[in-house]
Amino acid sequence: MFHKKTALAALIGAASPLLLLSSSPLLADTAAAQRWLDEFQPSTLSREEQMSELQWFIDAAQPYRGMQIKVVSETLTTHEYEAQTLARAFTEITGIEVTHDLIGEGDVVEKLQTQMQSGENIYDAYVNDSDLIGTHFRYQQVRNLTDWMVNEGRDVTSPTLDLDDFIGLSFTTAPDGKVYQLPDQQFANLYWFRYDWFTDPEIKAQFQEKYGYELGVPVNWSAYEDIAEFFTNDIGTIDGRRVYGHMDYGKKDPSLGWRFTDAWLSMAGAGDVGIPNGLPVDEWGIRVDGCRPVGSSVERGGATDGPAAVYSVTKYVDWLQKYAPPEAAGMVFSEAGPVPAQGNIAQQIFWYTTFTADMVSPGLPVMNEDGTPKWRMAPSPRGAYWEEGQKLGYQDAGSWTLMKSTPVDRASAAWLYAQFVTSKTVSLKKSHVGLTIIRDSDIRHESFTERSAELGGLVEFYRSPARLQWTPTGTNVPDYPRLAQLWWQNIGDAASGAKSPQEAMTALATAQDRLMQRLERANVLGECGPRLNEPQSREYWFAQPGAPKPPLANEKPTPLTVDYDELVKSWQ
Repeated sequence: MFHKKTALAALIGAASPLLLLSSSPLLADTAAAQRWLDEFQPSTLSREEQMSELQWFIDAAQPYRGMQIKVVSETLTTHEYEAQTLARAFTEITGIEVTHDLIGEGDVVEKLQTQMQSGENIYDAYVNDSDLIGTHFRYQQVRNLTDWMVNEGRDVTSPTLDLDDFIGLSFTTAPDGKVYQLPDQQFANLYWFRYDWFTDPEIKAQFQEKYGYELGVPVNWSAYEDIAEFFTNDIGTIDGRRVYGHMDYGKKDPSLGWRFTDAWLSMAGAGDVGIPNGLPVDEWGIRVDGCRPVGSSVERGGATDGPAAVYSVTKYVDWLQKYAPPEAAGMVFSEAGPVPAQGNIAQQIFWYTTFTADMVSPGLPVMNEDGTPKWRMAPSPRGAYWEEGQKLGYQDAGSWTLMKSTPVDRASAAWLYAQFVTSKTVSLKKSHVGLTIIRDSDIRHESFTERSAELGGLVEFYRSPARLQWTPTGTNVPDYPRLAQLWWQNIGDAASGAKSPQEAMTALATAQDRLMQRLERANVLGECGPRLNEPQSREYWFAQPGAPKPPLANEKPTPLTVDYDELVKSWQ
């Protein structure tokens, strides 16, 4: 997805002959650490503190010197930096040889599933989305890190790890209160828009005249829809180029499922109030009783095929057809992602901030000559069913995961590497390379203050309390790999017109209930496994408080916008 090479030659000069002749491997490792210090800048630590932290890694790695380990992650800029630079640094500093494989996200999940089913140790550690937290704590096939760090992994757990500094730790904590995964990178889905167009006096006056309110960041879907209509049909062309008021993708492909499980329904307001996820009904529409999933369809108390979910899919289909470029309907995630950078899209309802590094390249049509962007990112607008206290969007948190099927010595060596690439010694530099921030201390560092103007709102968002309303898939989902597969097939039917939004979501809810019934019969998930409710009428559930919410008489409430600069001030 991303391509970024980091020059190493200048940093890794040859060791001096005296060091090579040294009889002490410890001295050689310390020298290697010192050679790498320039690469690890900037850091929230002083160089002395960095050396102290690296010395701990050198000492803790002694029993594992010469061991070869294999870890895997999906292909992102952040992980490319780890695989190409940090893995080499770790090997030179600790004597543990690490191979960091980069593969597709779906392939990571497939390898993980194979290891879970076979018990064969394929990888010694996985960077695996925290979306699988509900799977991991139920299947009990991964080491819970809370217990690992004080028992088997005590001697290889860094005293400077500082778990409280990780901004995504709540995403990797299960209902039992234990941490199952260590965040390695994270990014949010935020609203993206052309700040230069939105602040153009002529465009603003034209919008005000037609709609009677200010053009600005849309707070709700009503305003988003007006703005999409305005740029597509009223503005039409800017500087001789056809422009569009919306961007999305619609090809029947697994990435279409992510578009929705990555919280389209949460923005509409389909689930219940609750952070990080709605309780008892989450943004997938799955209801739990305690920790037990009890249903997905409205008839079983779920919300996957409820009015809010159907409204969200209806808007998705309408906007794709009316306001996006004609080719968008045939695109997948990886094809659609770069389109806003080409300069003819006015806004996108949610856009993965992991594209920021690619969106700020000099010379792009969306960049100013002074290196600042013509665009900004802001909180995504909310749908008609959304209420205060609900999550507002999705945040991806790729996190280190240790399988129980991995032998203790290999897991220990891999845990050292996982902590190294998330340590304060290297995490700030890594955050500047990939822009997938994991530590609060990193985002508050002065180096990000200096870069904030060129990053279009990313720094302001991650420093604001708003970041807590963007969360990954939560613990209501009992088997993420199998349930996620159902989404793209059914949403694809709605996108193509093969089924109405209601028909597609009813088919999805039914398929989720069937899969959870199979898990219930298999009885392999313990006391938190599914136990489905007996069906009741839709009217019965609509009369209960919370989700599933009954249909609204008006699904287009008064449109609301906010001035972007005022919004940023409110965060600060």
